[in-house]
Amino acid sequence: MNTQNIKAILASYGRTFLSVVLFAAINGETDIQAILLAGAVAVVGPAIRAINPNDPTFGRVADTLEAEIIKAAKKTASKKKTK
Repeated sequence: MNTQNIKAILASYGRTFLSVVLFAAINGETDIQAILLAGAVAVVGPAIRAINPNDPTFGRVADTLEAEIIKAAKKTASKKKTK
């Protein structure tokens, strides 16, 4: 897993956590422990995606797809140069 994928995963955690924490606070929850616990529970979904090797966004499949896209783009670029 490269640095870009790790940043994307952490950004996903952060967005999810922040969204749930803000939702709880805006809706009148005053117990800080309950707000933080809700945020922590919300991160479970992205964490499951991060550890799933077949996930198309963060798993091994994503790395394979990225490599294929780069390979196809280079092939297309070289064809344009030869014309």
